[in-house]
Amino acid sequence: MEHPIMLLVLVAGFFGEGAAAFVHHYPHLVYSWLIMIVLIVLARLATAKISLVPGRLQNFFEYVIESLENFQISVMGEGGRAFFPFVGAIFIFVLCSNLQGLIPGSFAPTSNLNTTASLAVLIFLLTHIVGIRKHGFRYIKHFMGPLPLLAPLMLVIEIISHLSRLVSLSLRLFGNVMGEDLVVLILFTLAGVYFAPLPMMFLGLLTGFLQAFIITLLSMIYISDAMHEAH
Repeated sequence: MEHPIMLLVLVAGFFGEGAAAFVHHYPHLVYSWLIMIVLIVLARLATAKISLVPGRLQNFFEYVIESLENFQISVMGEGGRAFFPFVGAIFIFVLCSNLQGLIPGSFAPTSNLNTTASLAVLIFLLTHIVGIRKHGFRYIKHFMGPLPLLAPLMLVIEIISHLSRLVSLSLRLFGNVMGEDLVVLILFTLAGVYFAPLPMMFLGLLTGFLQAFIITLLSMIYISDAMHEAH
């Protein structure tokens, strides 16, 4: 789903038809790069002159990072602190991606299944890498269930369950963001001059944050489960 006119397509048109065509066909990549560039620049500005009396930008970033880290530790315990850079990056990127779709002429990378599937694969891989590094071969016990007699059946069920996380993480975020953007676009097309899209856009702010929170919380839970001993 995309807006009829994307601003970056118009900007890329000044560099040739090939650049405009690339942005038009791969907006999820280009707008993801845009978000990353903006976040890197803001982080650089916030940390360029760190002081004991922080400025507004430094104070804002410190509040966001500290709140995210404290929440993660409350969910995962002290052992989860090591994964904060990954989990925090997931939350900030998904939130910015969701909210970007509410800007007319822009595009939400998370409204493209390629983006959400990529995030789901990263979370899936990290979860099992953590489990293998933490427990070694004993990690297989997480898939065997409590009763040896039922171990073969539980192994199949658990493998299917873990693979279904890929589908769940991908489609939940993709479907919700795409649906919100589509409704906003339709309202803009049919009744934009009467500010009809505004209520939906305000709702989009709430749901954009909620979807980012959900995928972040699930990431914490999956990684935390992989760290714990099997029972």
